[in-house]
Amino acid sequence: MTPVEVIPGDGPVILGQPHGGTWLPDEIVARLNPTGHALADADWHIGRLYDGLVPGATVVRATFHRYAIDANRDPSGTSLYPGQNTTGLVPLTDFDGQPIWREGQEPTAEEVEARRLAFHAPYHAALAAEVARVRARRGIAIVYDCHSIRSCIPFLFDGVLPDLNIGTNGGESCAPAIEAAVARICAGAGGYTHVLNGRFRGGWTTRHYGRPETGVHAIQMEIAQSAYLKEEAPPWSYDTRKADRLRRWLKHILDAVADAAAELPKDARP
Repeated sequence: MTPVEVIPGDGPVILGQPHGGTWLPDEIVARLNPTGHALADADWHIGRLYDGLVPGATVVRATFHRYAIDANRDPSGTSLYPGQNTTGLVPLTDFDGQPIWREGQEPTAEEVEARRLAFHAPYHAALAAEVARVRARRGIAIVYDCHSIRSCIPFLFDGVLPDLNIGTNGGESCAPAIEAAVARICAGAGGYTHVLNGRFRGGWTTRHYGRPETGVHAIQMEIAQSAYLKEEAPPWSYDTRKADRLRRWLKHILDAVADAAAELPKDARP
C-alpha cells in the first residue's frame, strides 16, 4: 500500500484528502486497543463524497489512517489549537479523549519520527509537487482541503457542529474573493448551517500552503458527517440521498472557487 494516491488534473483546484484513509500496517494494528481498532476518527467516505464534482480537479489523498500519523498536523508536533482539546501528530486518544493504544504500546519519539518519514512526508511531498505543477501551469493553485467529522464530540467542542465549517485561518490562507465565494454559497445552501473560521479555522495543510501572495490559496471545508452519513457510528454507512443533496452544493462551492480563481492575479514566478 502506497501512503498517497494522486489523480492529476489540469484545473486550478487541488482536493486534499489527508484523513480519508483507513489502512494501517499490521504492526500498528497489533498495538491498538479495542477503541483504536474502531478507527472512529476517519473522514468516512470523503473521497466518494467529492468524486467527480469538478472536471480537471487534482486529487491528493492519503491511504493511511490518522492513527499512524495525522497528515494535517504540524510535523513538529506544535498544537494547531493551543489551549483547546485536540489530538496530536500521532494521536494518543480518539476524539472522545479515550486512549487508543494498548498499555505500554504508545509510540515513542523515535517511532513518531519514523512514521513522519514513512507517511506524513510522502503525502506532503506529493501535495507540494501538485501545487507546484498546477501553479506553473495555471499561474495559480487552490488547495481545497476536504474533511469531515462527527457532529457531536463534547471532548472537542460544545453542542452541535454546523454542517459546513469553512477554515481560512482568519482570512490569511486565501484571497478574500475565494473566502467570500465559499461563504456566499454556504449561506444560500437551504437546510444547512455554516460558520466561517469557527472551531475549525484550517489545519496545518491550510496554514502551510496558503500563501496568496505567491498565487497559492488554501481553504478547508470540515463537514459534519450527519450531513451525508446514515449514522455517525459503525458501520459509518454512506447515505446516498443525503450525500447527493450535499454534493450539489459542494459542486456549487467548488465551481465558485474555480470562478474566483479565474479572476485573481496570476503569479508568473517560476
